[in-house]
Amino acid sequence: MQQIIMLLLMFVLFYFLLIRPQQKRQKAIAAMQNSLQKGDKIITIGGLHGFIDAIDEGTIVIKCGDGSRLTYDRNAIREVTEKSTTV
Repeated sequence: MQQIIMLLLMFVLFYFLLIRPQQKRQKAIAAMQNSLQKGDKIITIGGLHGFIDAIDEGTIVIKCGDGSRLTYDRNAIREVTEKSTTV
């Protein structure tokens, strides 16, 4: 009986220390990627800095510093550094 209690305690411990925080991070990333707007200043997973020029269902077009436009998958966005001021 004591072994079963220990196993259950280990599972609860792993859930609260590993599984739950990872799920929260995934939800936060998904919310950030769904709230992207044209004009947001972003950083990609690869480190590219730029502004969102156009948004499609699964892709975005990023305008870089020299005026070039690159198409990326929406999942490649790591963070939004500055939200667009236009509504």
